[in-house]
Amino acid sequence: MIGTRTRMIHAALYSGAAIAALLAAPASAQDAPAPAATEVQDDSGTGDIVITARRREETLLNVPIAVTALSADKLDKIGAVDLTDLQAVSPNTTIKDARGTNSTLAAFIRGVGQQDPVPGFEAGIGIYLDDVYLNRPQAAVLDIYDVERIEVLRGPQGTLYGRNTIGGAIKYVTKRLPDTFSASIRGAYGSYNQADGIVSLSAPIGDMVRIGVSGARLTRDGFGKNRFLNIDNYNKNIWAGRGTVEFESPDGGLFVRITGDYTHDTSAPRNGHRLFAGLLTGSPLLSNVFDTNAGLKNPKQDIQAGGLSMAVTAKLGGGFTLRSISAWRKDRSFTPIDFDSTPSVDVDVPAVYRNEQTSQEFQLAYSSEKLNGLVGFYYLGAKAATGFDVLLYTTGDAIPAGAPLFGPYPQFDAYTAGDVRTETQSIFADFTYDFTPQISLSLGGRYTWDERKSFVYKANYILGPTSEFGGNPTAFGAPATNFRGRAMFKRFTPRASISFKPSENHLLYASYSEGFKGGGFDPRGSGTSAPISNAAAGRTYQDIYNYLSFDPEIVKSYEIGWKGSAFGKRLTWALDGFYADYTDVQIPGSVACVVNGAPNFCGITTNAAKATIKGIELESTAVLARGFAGPGSNVSLSGAVGYIEPKYKNYIGPTGTDVAAFRQFQNTPKWTASGTLAANLPIGGGDLNASTVVSYRSTTHQFEVSSPFLDQPGYTLWDANLTYSFGSKGQYSIGVHAKNLTDVHYKIGGYQYLAANAATGAIIYTPTGGVTPTLGKEGVASAFYGNPRQIFGTFSLKF
Repeated sequence: MIGTRTRMIHAALYSGAAIAALLAAPASAQDAPAPAATEVQDDSGTGDIVITARRREETLLNVPIAVTALSADKLDKIGAVDLTDLQAVSPNTTIKDARGTNSTLAAFIRGVGQQDPVPGFEAGIGIYLDDVYLNRPQAAVLDIYDVERIEVLRGPQGTLYGRNTIGGAIKYVTKRLPDTFSASIRGAYGSYNQADGIVSLSAPIGDMVRIGVSGARLTRDGFGKNRFLNIDNYNKNIWAGRGTVEFESPDGGLFVRITGDYTHDTSAPRNGHRLFAGLLTGSPLLSNVFDTNAGLKNPKQDIQAGGLSMAVTAKLGGGFTLRSISAWRKDRSFTPIDFDSTPSVDVDVPAVYRNEQTSQEFQLAYSSEKLNGLVGFYYLGAKAATGFDVLLYTTGDAIPAGAPLFGPYPQFDAYTAGDVRTETQSIFADFTYDFTPQISLSLGGRYTWDERKSFVYKANYILGPTSEFGGNPTAFGAPATNFRGRAMFKRFTPRASISFKPSENHLLYASYSEGFKGGGFDPRGSGTSAPISNAAAGRTYQDIYNYLSFDPEIVKSYEIGWKGSAFGKRLTWALDGFYADYTDVQIPGSVACVVNGAPNFCGITTNAAKATIKGIELESTAVLARGFAGPGSNVSLSGAVGYIEPKYKNYIGPTGTDVAAFRQFQNTPKWTASGTLAANLPIGGGDLNASTVVSYRSTTHQFEVSSPFLDQPGYTLWDANLTYSFGSKGQYSIGVHAKNLTDVHYKIGGYQYLAANAATGAIIYTPTGGVTPTLGKEGVASAFYGNPRQIFGTFSLKF
């Protein structure tokens, strides 16, 4: 639990937020808060979205930052279901379900990210729900409902968004409540028995208070089957809800929004597809890539997540605005991870993740004709803990048919627990000064104090699993690791940009920005593996500390860009080029090891690498025709292209030598591209919108080392959408959406524990062409795949 001192700090911050807002001087009517950001449509058919990338409202084409922004209308028309759908239309971006889950997010932008969800490793991409930072990736695959817009900010955002946004940030912004009674119903039904329903209600109470509630039920049968357990694989079974209360003073000088949300995911565990037959039992290679033979069913998969937040905006007059964002969030995930995907109890990992965070942010913003910006303070107190068994079958015999999952045959359990407590504080400022209507200079900086306290525990048992997962095992020797460590990291992250507007429709900019991702301790590391610095003294605490700890990683990024429009906004574009120095790159991984004479797997995390990253990005929309079939008719073509060339300058491998020539960036295809052809036609008192999206991603490596089993060659996806809206202001709509029309099978993740050359990573084959397991006896090489072809219909009603 968060300590008494921390709780007192939280209480003081929360009280301060409320008091500051309630005592704020009333503002005049002309100082009322701006309306919620929306997509503004002009008669050309193009949209210019108002975004808050710099913590103030600006139009997309006037922000000197590389941003992809999607409005609620756009998301609805392309049939977006959750955050992972954004990667198709945002260049140099990977957003996917982490290995083996429906709800844990793995995100990479411009080569920077993290796919390992255990505590101690930071994400690298900041995920924000209504300006509340989600400290852990569990339950961060946010389903899209009641959304106002989603912004994808590319490049380091360390000044305004803080630590762990060194690759970029994803902002999920929900809708403000309307001033009148409102009700809406949305539904979908389609392939694999997909059945989604979303209901939203809101109403004013008097002149100053509005309340709203939303509920979502999201279900789908599995894309495949677990043939051994006879359950779905890749299914969906989610309940979600959100409640909101808003208060706004009559003069518009004070606005308070309190929001609570909750999600419960009881989908079946998502297990991988073996890429060769089991080496111990001969578990067969299945023909359907979405099928599995995984035998682990303990614990029952169950993910719960939710939180509360309070946002206060108070106009103080004189161009000053005080904002407070207070939040608490908590999630818990029980999940069975079957690495080998066979019925054998062989590298089976019952796991639990528990996270809790409390945060407080204050912003004092100033706006005038020439000077705009803010100063602020941020605090986060968080705890993240995990416990997992590694169950290994210790004899050479196959598991008897029909035998119970956990015995009575011999079984070995390597138990690992990690607990990370984070307390971080920062002060920041960012201001833009307009020297002339054409030339602007932005300067900002953030100073962060980041404290990390970690507990790492490893112990061996027989006849597992441990009591955490319902077992009663017998200890096998003394604990191998029982470590507690503390580290403090301090960092200043500046940002500077200069903008030049040669005309109203063009913006040229150049910027420099820095970000850092927090350091810490490897939560899966083994103290018994730590090198001994002094043979006479033996292995000391300092030896273990040095071995388990790792430093923050740093990105220093340079960017130039050109945003513009022509022909009355019938053509818009955003072009940028970037170069980054990436230092102290954290390389987390796990390898087979021997702990106290018993097989195990251990974490090995080092600041092993330095790299450079360079690339270009282009996003553009062209209105090819408009007005040809009456007002509102148009045909448009939108495109996004990203090219990235990341290169390790040095990379110290497990042998202590530089292996940079044999390493590449994971989850970072060199080319990403998409094109969207859309048409809108007024028909029968309504609007018919048709669109088709084609997206391409070049070869993608799942890890820094190439793998003939897991690397994904380049592939192309094709989607198509047709929606019809009618009634007053689009009161009713129906739609048909097709995803992955050509049914491409593509890998998005996987596990591999096979003998390989330590320097090159090349698989070492036996004389007969086989492979040698390094952990377990079946041989681990299993893959997870992106969604197959799906076709579904949608409808919505608004009252």
